Formats: sequence, structure tokens, C-alpha cells
Amino acid sequence: MEKPNPKRSLSNHRISRRSFMAGVGAGTVCVAASSRLFASGGGEKEEEVINADSLSKLSLHINARDHHLLVEPRWSLLYVLREKLGLTGTKEGCSRGECGACTVLIGHVPRYACLTLALEAEGAEITTVEGLLNGEELGAVQTAFAEEDAFQCGYCTPGQIMSVEGLLRKNPSPTTEEIRIAVSGNLCRCGAYSHIFKAAEKAAKARSK
Repeated sequence: MEKPNPKRSLSNHRISRRSFMAGVGAGTVCVAASSRLFASGGGEKEEEVINADSLSKLSLHINARDHHLLVEPRWSLLYVLREKLGLTGTKEGCSRGECGACTVLIGHVPRYACLTLALEAEGAEITTVEGLLNGEELGAVQTAFAEEDAFQCGYCTPGQIMSVEGLLRKNPSPTTEEIRIAVSGNLCRCGAYSHIFKAAEKAAKARSK
């Protein structure tokens, strides 16, 4: 039996310069073909990324008026209301959905404006505390808050009023417990809660008349 020749075995597995270059060339062609395939839509496409500072056209219907403006996709409804439209009745508190000072109505439902992107509110009916006025006269909820002394520093008051307004639009005759639940997302650091509850009850009675 012939013994294996180590030199012969090594030469059988040795890669020549010509075969190496041919293999590299084939690999390059495959990569280029794959790149063209993805670019032409034949493969999985990457999701389009929108720049945070790019401007988008936006139409907002606020307090029965239409507003047309350019906004950045990252802007919150709170920022647009205060800084771009001058509706400063909506207050900025925590900016993370904990205090309720920025509460507005979107489609008659109380929402935190700080957690709502302006672009999300397009096409919806938006009401801020300014929209409750009847000319120069206060609305029913605003009047009740003033008469029942339902505030001290007043910073949280616009948000409290909007939460009560949203409740009464849905439920014209709420119980005390329902009022408590409705304003549970609004913090009053002055502790005027008992007066707030009385104001909500008074507003409900005034509307029923």
C-alpha cells in the first residue's frame, strides 16, 4: 500500500493566486447584485425616518376656529397652543402627564395636551379654557369655580375646569363620586378639592336650568 505523501496532500489543498482572485471577484459581484436588489425594492425596505426638525403642514380646529400652520413632528399640542397660537390659558405644569394643568378637550374628551402631539389632533374639535367664554361672559363651569372659590393660586384651575367641562358634556348630572373620579387626574397643590367638587355640582345645576 502506498503511503500518503504529505507534500502531495498539501499541494492538493493549496489555493493558487488565480483561484483566490476569482473567488473574491465572484463575491464582489454577489454583494453588488444584492445592493441593487434592495435599492430597487426587491428586498426588505428600511422604514422612512422623519427628521425631528422638519416642518409639516397642520390644520387645527380650536374653539370653533381653524388655524393653519407649519409644525415640527415632535411638537406637542401644548407647545403649539401656547407658543404658536398664544392660547396661554392652557398651563404647562409637569410636561409628563402627571398634574393635569394642560388639560384640554379633544372631541369633548379631556386630554393632556403635553402628551398629545399636535399632528395627532388634526381633524378633531379642540376646546381650551378660552373656548368656554361666551363673548366676555364666563361659561357655567368658570362661573361656578369663581363663586365657590374653587382655587387659591389658580395655576391648576384651567385644567380642573376643562376636566369638569368634559364630565358635564358626557354626564349632565354627575354624582359627587363621579366628579371625584373626573378630576382625579388633576392635582391641586393648594388642596382646594372640596371647593372644586362644590363648583362642579353647582355648574351641573346651572346647566340643567
